Amino acid sequence: MSDVLQQLTAILAERRGADPESSYVASLHDKGLNKILEKVGEEATEVILAAKDAGKGGDRQALAAEVADLLFHNMVLLSHLDMSIDDVLAVLEQRFGTSGHEEKASRSAS
Repeated sequence: MSDVLQQLTAILAERRGADPESSYVASLHDKGLNKILEKVGEEATEVILAAKDAGKGGDRQALAAEVADLLFHNMVLLSHLDMSIDDVLAVLEQRFGTSGHEEKASRSAS
């Protein structure tokens, strides 16, 4: 895992139990799963809009910023469910060597 993801994982763990009045992460945890899911959905929509703009010659840095926001909020979601980005990376690693078509077929067969 990259140093940035390791650092972010540590910060999220530290802030999860912080005062919701002083920590955005703690406030998300305090508001519960539905609020976190709302933020993930909001950020996913913003990624889509930024990608459409970038695809038309727009600001690619704006797309990178929106993807960063989505990744951040997904990591908060994982933390809330006592998971981490390591769980996601393990799944991705398991998929190496498997074609996307094969992997998708294996999910629908289960």
